[in-house]
Amino acid sequence: MATVDALLREATARLRGSGSETPRLDAELLLGSVLDLDRTRVVAHGDAPVGDGQAEAFRARVDRRVAGEPVAYIRGLKEFHGLAFVVDARALIPRPETELLVDLAVATVAERLTRSPRPPGSAPMRVVDVGTGSGAVAVAMAIALRRRGMLSAVTIVATDVSEDALGLAVENVVGHVVADSIRLERADLLPADGVLYDMIVANLPYVPSDVVPTLPVAASFEPAEALDGGPDGLAVIRRLLVLLPSRLSDDGLALLEIGADQGEGVVAAVAEALPGWRCMVEADLAGLPRVARIEPPAP
Repeated sequence: MATVDALLREATARLRGSGSETPRLDAELLLGSVLDLDRTRVVAHGDAPVGDGQAEAFRARVDRRVAGEPVAYIRGLKEFHGLAFVVDARALIPRPETELLVDLAVATVAERLTRSPRPPGSAPMRVVDVGTGSGAVAVAMAIALRRRGMLSAVTIVATDVSEDALGLAVENVVGHVVADSIRLERADLLPADGVLYDMIVANLPYVPSDVVPTLPVAASFEPAEALDGGPDGLAVIRRLLVLLPSRLSDDGLALLEIGADQGEGVVAAVAEALPGWRCMVEADLAGLPRVARIEPPAP
């Protein structure tokens, strides 16, 4: 009967040979998923024996990773913003850099509600998460606002053009017990209800088309339409920009995630599509452009 350490060494060698950038981490996560243990406990019990059935199941998962499938899809979950989300090939895997989008959105909502509390009976602050995919951004926002006691003052709509992605989002919305606070709707960008939103949040496809085939093999398992942003990566974002004047409130804010090399490009796109509007680009922890803050002209 193999031990934890022996299986990890075997898997790490195979994964390193397959080109994995994090072979040991991948092995630990996959073994943990089979043993139903977190990584810390897996590493801490290297001498523990592993039953033949579990070892076989682990090797099968390693086979899938060697073929390039993302660890998140093999495990069926991904951690994002301190939460565990169900993930599979129906939607893009949530990325750590997208946590900045959530942080900025939550901070802005909290600041506005604190500055101008809504009297009882008044309309809630309206937020829409465009291109929700797995629902990670909308769910993370809802939970963060719930912890601050502010969720009742906000309505969140989450849209996606993919019915498959929305099916996955339903699982995460229900699993995190925020189904009463998030309305999921199939739409190409914004809902067709004509509602003015106080905040529009979006993590839309922004990878240039000619770059998509060069991404790590794991990306080939994700929906291409969730990655491909057209010739310069900003095609879908531009389609959303032209909708802002008719769908964003006069004092509203749009927060759009962008690629690390698209800071100047998105500023130029806003200037072209929305003359007089303000656009500031927020950097992530690595100092790279990550989120565009777009606001209507000052009254």
